[in-house]
Amino acid sequence: MADYNTVKANVAKSAARNQTYGKAAQQLASQSLVPMGPSPTGTPGLAVEKPKLKNPGAFLRPTEDPNEPITAGLDVGPGVTAAGAGIPLGLPRDNALEEIKQILQFYPTDDLFDLVSRYGGN
Repeated sequence: MADYNTVKANVAKSAARNQTYGKAAQQLASQSLVPMGPSPTGTPGLAVEKPKLKNPGAFLRPTEDPNEPITAGLDVGPGVTAAGAGIPLGLPRDNALEEIKQILQFYPTDDLFDLVSRYGGN
């Protein structure tokens, strides 16, 4: 669990560009009052292109990494956490539908088709 009360590294002061006279100095001065630290959840506003789902192969094929713990990608047990595995947390419904549509391309089951059809798929 992260300790958000401890600032590990100060962030350099910065001011927005093209402000009216005196506003940038005022903004920089206000940053001196409260030390700024890095964002606890990463850099907001940077869009990271999500890789397209590749053909995963046969669903019941042997594992490609037999030494990886079964809890890899979860926030419990041994192995990398969800954030470390690049798994976004709390997906909105539309993003979840897009994921299911991609899975449906490789595993066209009636259940997945019904799920996509029911919740806004075409």
